[in-house]
Amino acid sequence: MTQAIATTAALYRSLPAMDAMLLHKEVVTLKQEYGDTWVKTQLSNLLNQAREHIGQQSRLPEFCATPELLIQALTDELLNSQRHSLPSVWNLTGTILHTNLGRSQLSEAAITAVTKVMRYPTPLEFELEAGKRGHRDQAIGKILQQLTGSESCCLVNNNAAAVLLMLSSVAAGKEVIVSRGELVEIGGAFRIPDIMRQAGCTLVEVGSTNRTHLRDYEAAITENTAAIMKVHTSNYHIQGFTCAVDEKSLAVLCQQHQLPLISDLGSGALTDLSQFGLGAEPTPQKMLSDGVNLVSFSGDKLLGGPQAGLIVGDSSLVKKLQQHPLKRALRCDKMTLAALEATLLLYRNPKRLNQQLPMLRKMSRSLTELAQLSQQMMAELPESFSPYFTLAITACETQVGSGSQPETLIESLALTFTPTAKTGYRIHQLEQKFKQQVRPIIGRISNNQYWLDLRGAEQEKELISALRQVGQTL
Repeated sequence: MTQAIATTAALYRSLPAMDAMLLHKEVVTLKQEYGDTWVKTQLSNLLNQAREHIGQQSRLPEFCATPELLIQALTDELLNSQRHSLPSVWNLTGTILHTNLGRSQLSEAAITAVTKVMRYPTPLEFELEAGKRGHRDQAIGKILQQLTGSESCCLVNNNAAAVLLMLSSVAAGKEVIVSRGELVEIGGAFRIPDIMRQAGCTLVEVGSTNRTHLRDYEAAITENTAAIMKVHTSNYHIQGFTCAVDEKSLAVLCQQHQLPLISDLGSGALTDLSQFGLGAEPTPQKMLSDGVNLVSFSGDKLLGGPQAGLIVGDSSLVKKLQQHPLKRALRCDKMTLAALEATLLLYRNPKRLNQQLPMLRKMSRSLTELAQLSQQMMAELPESFSPYFTLAITACETQVGSGSQPETLIESLALTFTPTAKTGYRIHQLEQKFKQQVRPIIGRISNNQYWLDLRGAEQEKELISALRQVGQTL
């Protein structure tokens, strides 16, 4: 017992002193790069780990065997601590507009625009010609007016914020009428009834879940009614014995009662998506032409831009939005505005959108192109994963996005990995290997197979190389 205590005490004494390590030439170099405090913190953590290891194992950890190994461990810890929390990934899940993976990738035009405003001062709220303070929504407002035919516009940081601002500005302290079939919940537990309460409105539900008539809205109008609201059910559909009132009919009713009609389009599109093989989607242009007074929609879903909330409509109502105290809290920064403007400019030539917007390019890829890619993969990869997995090309369907056109499925091909019976290698082990890459590869598990939907593939040579590296580490 005495000998064990003496041995343990000797191990503790053998650990290098903090002050001595901080004076080591290589550690001094690390301090110049990472800062004195951070290097000292990481070194202290390593020494504490070593003490815990001695207490539990009665021996030194391997990284403390020599000063050189400790310095290497310190270097590794410092490098790991500098890794970004948002690395680039390959989204091969089968959902193009994946909320958890950042939704839309931006166009090269948007990336260039953002880089410029990050690098140099920019007239965010300054009118160059007049030499006076301007409004940060003004330039993009002109483009949106041209594209949608609206009188005015307002920009905020996402569509949920847009809905909150519309309701707070137009209907605080009063009633807003909404069909029961449109009381939407989106990701993150955002619900229309909840946002109504937050905006200080009283929700008046009309109709039933599957059927709402014009007479239901009319019967609900009182002297305390502030607006009627339509909500596009962008993340679900009700089918069968249904009835809904269109915007044009509601606009007439609102005009008769001098009420504004507002619409939450959610994942609104600015062009006819059927030209790219997708389902038809209501557009802000159509809503405004039907008589809707305010329309809100998202910038980072079917629009293909950055996260933003866009509101277009009557100038008198938009003015209320711009003057509301919430507007400043919800406004967009210069990087969002630069990316949004560059994206909107592409819509002046909608026929080229599938060449310029990454999300449309992926959605409109032909099966012939995907088949060529799959043949290349099958020619280069199977040996890397043998004998642990059997690789195959399997037909599948790609989802546009869970919050955008949930019922639109696009034919695709997937590279599938099936564990062989003899090796016992599990599919979750392969999943972890994919996620541990410098650029993680994200797919999905189904029927004890790992699926990589090739419609989401990009930079194919790099992807094949990364997959080959995974196979070589099994």
